[in-house]
Amino acid sequence: MSTAAATKPVAVPRPSASLVVLNPRNEILFVQRNPEARSFGGVHVFPGGNFDKAHDDSLADTAIRETFEEAGLLFASRSGSAAAFPDNATLDEARKAIHANQTPWKEFLGKYQLKADTAALLPFTQWITPKFATRRFQTQFFITFLDPSADFSSGHKEERLPTPDGGLEVLSARFLHPDDALSMFAAREITLMPPQFYIIRTLADVIASGRPLRDQVERLARGAFGKQVINPARFVPPEGLEKGVTVLTYEGDETRGGPKGRLHRAVVKMDKAGVTTELRLLRNFDIFTDLDAPSTSSKL
Repeated sequence: MSTAAATKPVAVPRPSASLVVLNPRNEILFVQRNPEARSFGGVHVFPGGNFDKAHDDSLADTAIRETFEEAGLLFASRSGSAAAFPDNATLDEARKAIHANQTPWKEFLGKYQLKADTAALLPFTQWITPKFATRRFQTQFFITFLDPSADFSSGHKEERLPTPDGGLEVLSARFLHPDDALSMFAAREITLMPPQFYIIRTLADVIASGRPLRDQVERLARGAFGKQVINPARFVPPEGLEKGVTVLTYEGDETRGGPKGRLHRAVVKMDKAGVTTELRLLRNFDIFTDLDAPSTSSKL
């Protein structure tokens, strides 16, 4: 067999979206994927999924719909003459029907005169699964905030307390402070993937700075950070790597066109089963002031 015939074709990334939800206590909404899931089984992630043209007009729609399906939080506002939100029982029934493709997302919104709050979502990096992966995604991460209301159901929109989806895709839905999530990962109580770790680490660093989180998140989202398209590439340093360790470089790293000495990479350690056990983010520049404009040459 020729080398060309034996070469496995590179999978085309599927467009997808994920939503980072921050509550007033600076905690992030996580869902734990079902271990039997085809992708990211057992891993703690932000709610999200694949773009579906039968449901979605945009990736922001995808993020909101998937967050409703997986965690029960509905980022939508009343529109038209709607007097009130559907009650919880109605929302639970709709959630299951949308997930099962029995009710189109847009039909659900129209029936109850709701409008998805896409304007409340801010871009917070985009990630492309590396070429060596069997299943690949091009995921737009968004970030948004829960209003500081006691029951999450006042005002003009409803944001229900998160609940898992009965094991269809996720086993749990809960808020964790970034520091707690990183500590739990270090103790191997939860598993994280590099994109989620990158975002959690970023938020933890901003919180540690003592500056108001919401102001700084909005600044990042509206600047070069939020527009980043990160296409990780494997890198083997001249001295080699120990077994089970992978180095993933990101755009702007000195090996990816950045200035000499600039590090924008992750050191990933996995066990024999391929589960990530350790992640270290090496990023030695200021993401507010030193991040170059996003590259337009990130290839799939």
